[in-house]
Amino acid sequence: MSETCFLEGRGDLSEWRDAARRFLAADLQPQMIDWRLRSEEQGLFGAGTNDIANLESFPAVSTNAAAQMSVPPAFIRLADAVVCHSDPGRFALLYRLLFRLKAERHLLDVKTDADVALAHRMQKSVGRDYHKMTAFVRFKEIHLPIGVAGRRCFLAWFEPDHFIVARVAPFFQRRFNDMDWIIATPRGSASWDGKTLLTSTEPAQKRDISDETDELWRIYYASIFNPARLKVKMMMTEMPKKYWKNLPEAELIPRLIAGAEAKLIDMGRRQATEPRPFHHRLQEAAARVPEASVTEAGTIEALRQEARRCTRCDLYCRATQTVFGEGPVDAKVMIVGEQPGDQEDLAGRPFVGPAGRVFDEALSLAGLDRNTLYVTNAVKHFKYVPRGKRRIHQRPNEGEVEQCRWWLTREMDLVKPKLVVAMGGTALFSLTDRKDRVEDVRSRPIVMDATRTLFVTVHPSYLLRIPDQVRRDEELARFREDIVQIGKLAA
Repeated sequence: MSETCFLEGRGDLSEWRDAARRFLAADLQPQMIDWRLRSEEQGLFGAGTNDIANLESFPAVSTNAAAQMSVPPAFIRLADAVVCHSDPGRFALLYRLLFRLKAERHLLDVKTDADVALAHRMQKSVGRDYHKMTAFVRFKEIHLPIGVAGRRCFLAWFEPDHFIVARVAPFFQRRFNDMDWIIATPRGSASWDGKTLLTSTEPAQKRDISDETDELWRIYYASIFNPARLKVKMMMTEMPKKYWKNLPEAELIPRLIAGAEAKLIDMGRRQATEPRPFHHRLQEAAARVPEASVTEAGTIEALRQEARRCTRCDLYCRATQTVFGEGPVDAKVMIVGEQPGDQEDLAGRPFVGPAGRVFDEALSLAGLDRNTLYVTNAVKHFKYVPRGKRRIHQRPNEGEVEQCRWWLTREMDLVKPKLVVAMGGTALFSLTDRKDRVEDVRSRPIVMDATRTLFVTVHPSYLLRIPDQVRRDEELARFREDIVQIGKLAA
C-alpha cells in the first residue's frame, strides 16, 4: 500500500521535513510514498485536500523520537538547497537519502553513490541559479507621485530556474539596504521597505517599465567590452541567452560580437603606434640628459652610453629604455639574467623588481654584498605583451638573444670576471650558444676558458611562478645554496 503526500514545493524545507519525519517514524519505505505537488492535484481534480488527511493518518513525532532521528549537519545543508530545485523528484530523492542514513551514517561521503551524486548536482544547480540572480537582476525606478516624499522605490523582474527567492532575498537586503525595492519572479517575490524583508511564494506578473538607467547599463557594457578577450562560448555559458530579454545591455551583444574582429585589428594598429603614456615622458626626459662630454673610449661607461641608442633588434621600439649592467668594473663575479622586467624597464636598473628582491635576500643570507658584483642581463630591453593596464613578460627569442650577445660579450671583455653566473636558460644560451636544460648543468662549476668559470642556476623569477608552496620553499632553499656556492667559488 502506497501513501500520497502533497506539498507546496516552493523551497520550504520545514514543509518536507515535517512530512518526512512522520513517514520515517512509521518506518515507511521510500518506494511506498508518492510525493506530489499540490498545484498538480489542484490542476487535475480541483482543491486537493487529501494531503492533510494523509499526514494526519501518521502519528505526530515526539521530541524524543525526533532526537533519535538526528542526521549529519551536511544533510541539512544539502536538503535546504535541494528542496529549492524545480525537479518534482527532489522530495523522493531526499527521503531516500534520509531513510538510508539510518543504516548508512556516512552515506554522504560516498560521492559515487547515485542518489548522493544527484543531490549534489541539484545543490550545485540551485547555487548557480542563486549566483545568476545576484548578477543579472536589474532594478528600475518607480517614480513617486508628484508631491509625495519618501525613499526611492525600485522594481526588478527576474526568471529563476528554481525556488530561490527566499534564499537570495537577504543578499539584496544587505546590498540595497538604503532603498525600497521589489523583486518579482514567476516563482515568488521579495520586498524591502527599510524595516521589513518580506517574501512570497505566489507567482508574479511581469511589468514592462524602463528608466534612464537602461541607457547607463548600455553605455557601461559597451565601454568595458574587450574584443581581444572575447570568447563567445564562455560568454554564453556565464550569461545564457534566456536572461538577455531582461538585461538592457544585452541588445548590444550581437552588434559587439559582429564588430569584434574589426575593432581588434584597429586596437592592434593603434597599439603599435601609441606606447603607454609613461613611455613618452621617460623618452623625453632621457633626451634632455646631456651626453657626457668626455668619455674615454673602451670603458664600461662609453659602452653604456652607446647601448642607450641600441637598435640592433626591434625590442627598443616598445621598451622604455635600455637597461644596462651595473657594478664595479673589476668585479670578480658577473651575474647574467634573462632580460629586464616591468619595474627594471621603468627604473633603468637590473634586478630591482620582485625577482631582484628574491636575489638580494639570497645574497644577504649568503653574506655577499651586491655592490661587489656586476649584474646584467642577456637582453637589454624589456619584451612584453600588453594585457589591459599590465605589461606581461614575454621570453626573448633566439634572434633577439643573439643580437644582444654583442653587448654582453663586450661587458665581459671589460669587466673580466673570474666567475660568470648564468641565471636561467636564456642566459645560458647567450653565454654558451647551447640549449642545455638548466637542471642538467646546474650547481656545478663549468670551465669556460683558461681564466673564467661558468656557474648555472635558476632565474629567481622561476621561483615566484611555482604555485605549490611546499615545492616553492624547496626550490628557494636550493637557489640559496647555489648563491652560497657562488660565494665560495669567487673567494
